[in-house]
Amino acid sequence: MKERIANLVSTILNPFLVSLTVVLLLSLASTATTLEAIKWVVVALAIGELPVFSVIFYLVRRGRLDAIFTTVRQQRTKIYIVGNLFCAIGLAVLICFRAPLVLVAAFAAVLVAGILFMFINLRWKISLHVAFVAGAATALVIVLGWIAGVGMALVPVIAWARIELKHHSPAEAATGALLAIFTVLAVFCPLLLG
Repeated sequence: MKERIANLVSTILNPFLVSLTVVLLLSLASTATTLEAIKWVVVALAIGELPVFSVIFYLVRRGRLDAIFTTVRQQRTKIYIVGNLFCAIGLAVLICFRAPLVLVAAFAAVLVAGILFMFINLRWKISLHVAFVAGAATALVIVLGWIAGVGMALVPVIAWARIELKHHSPAEAATGALLAIFTVLAVFCPLLLG
């Protein structure tokens, strides 16, 4: 029963769904109309998320990755390279088309964290599930205020799930959360407050 719950939590709080949710909330918070927010959600997903998911899906179908959310550290390097490449392209597009600053900051934070995690991954595996939830919750608190802090309650839940499934150790989950939080603070605060 615990394993089924952990699988459900991991599925619901996966990096792709967390990204979709945070981009939607940040877009709604930073645009004048719902239509404008939807436009930026579509742009962000089309350049930042769908290409990455498509490449990962292709690599899984070809047998070059064992799963969409692979637990094999050596296979994760491919995901980091693809993710960082499309995140950099997405960041450039958002800047060129004058996207809301919070979306630019979100892409910049994901890129900085992605590069950092990629280098750490050469020796050690960090939980991306936990990192995405912690980073998203931090960004939402910065933009929406402390009411969004309720999202922080999901951090220990996803950490428990990843540890329960034996995909990560407690140290890997905690490090993912802490690095994501510090990266978001380091990127968002200067961009939004400076």
